[in-house]
Amino acid sequence: MNERIVIKQKSSLRERADEIKEHKCKNLIAVLEEPNMVKNIGTVIRNINALGVEKLYVVDSQGRLPDDWQDIRERRSLIKTSVSAIKWSFVKTFKSTQECIDHLNKKRFTSVVTSPHIKGKTNVILHEGNFTQKRLAVWFGNESRGISELAVKNSDACVQIEMFGIIESLNLGTSSGIVLYEIAKQRRKYQSENNRGRKNDPKIKVE
Repeated sequence: MNERIVIKQKSSLRERADEIKEHKCKNLIAVLEEPNMVKNIGTVIRNINALGVEKLYVVDSQGRLPDDWQDIRERRSLIKTSVSAIKWSFVKTFKSTQECIDHLNKKRFTSVVTSPHIKGKTNVILHEGNFTQKRLAVWFGNESRGISELAVKNSDACVQIEMFGIIESLNLGTSSGIVLYEIAKQRRKYQSENNRGRKNDPKIKVE
């Protein structure tokens, strides 16, 4: 490829990156807990990049991904399934759910899990919740087992997509896209209307 064309492409990508920078959802992290399929990880990476989610954390006790971010960015399977979004996305891996929880707690993040109604927890229909907390982590469970009891126990709320079909389930790529779209939309609106950060976080469940 002509050197001039390469330089022009890089310049165009940098201009695009600068253009969307202010629309990034600050302190919004998506968490995948023990995903079975690498292609689903790639799909979620594509979603978070498109929606302006700041980071993706992956609980990966099976070692499906490299530990180093730069190595993750060069993984061919992720480049293909994320349509190269992996090159522009930050991904961090954890060896266990507890390790990820400890990291988020240390950084003072509020966690919510995507899950059907769970007795004894704060349960919220997606479009009825308030997701403009200063720091928010949104957890998505394993494709077959769902979210773990440990993740639920350490979350502030269970978030559910309202559905009306006979089969009330969605695959990981679809559910993460729907949930993160609503949450990112709320946070972008709040960011655009408020220059200063929150002093006190709102409750997730709107009374």
